[in-house]
Amino acid sequence: MMLSKPFRFVVSTYLLLTANADTNTVRGVQQRGLVATTKVNLGKAGDYAILTKAGISTVPDSTIKGDIAVSPIAATAMTGFSLVANPVAEGKYTTSTQFTGKAYGASYIEPTPTHLTTAVSDMETAYTDAAGRLNPIAAKTNNGSGAIGGEKLTSDSTDGGVYTFGSDVTINSDVTFEGSATDIFIIQMTGNLIMADVVKVTLVGGVLAENIFWQVSGKVEVGTGSHLEGILLVKTSVLFKTGSSLNGRILAQTACDLQEATITQPEN
Repeated sequence: MMLSKPFRFVVSTYLLLTANADTNTVRGVQQRGLVATTKVNLGKAGDYAILTKAGISTVPDSTIKGDIAVSPIAATAMTGFSLVANPVAEGKYTTSTQFTGKAYGASYIEPTPTHLTTAVSDMETAYTDAAGRLNPIAAKTNNGSGAIGGEKLTSDSTDGGVYTFGSDVTINSDVTFEGSATDIFIIQMTGNLIMADVVKVTLVGGVLAENIFWQVSGKVEVGTGSHLEGILLVKTSVLFKTGSSLNGRILAQTACDLQEATITQPEN
């Protein structure tokens, strides 16, 4: 049966919209409002409050709510925690008074090394995913040349929640994330994330720390007494200075250093 021209046009337009929904593109032109930003899948990396490839150190006492892990480096790269070998663990993990969970290292007894290999691979995949998300919104590109102190960051089904910076991102005064419990934020940067002393990130409207992803091509430094929210997907190193805190996770591809810091993994 021959379809009428108007009907064929409607069908063709529908197919184009469907085929390009993930890239927000129709006939090569980026469109707004087709797809909201989706969550970055952390896989097994999401089992840890801190996961690194090259070590975790603390200037005691830090407070960590959750598990910590290092791989492929040996467990000896977790320093300052006074790790305790529990006979019940049978060499698979250690504990410390500085965290509520367990510490895992690539040098511990199986299945720990195998589990950590998977977690590190998932961490790297999550980083690549976050770095590759498209941002078609000019108003969310290079805001303030990377100086976002005092800004309110938003995410919704119209504009999405991807912010892109071709530079360092600096936070020299308080920053607010505004949205709902289902809104996703991805903050991409080609440089470092540097947070000044005694500033904070605040969530309003129901925004959850587990839905904020900082994709950092360089390093992260959080200043003395400052507070950060979200999942840190970091290509190099992370430093939390004295009295600083994070509600989120640290997933770093080199090392993490804590100075009497508090790290609290999201409940979900």
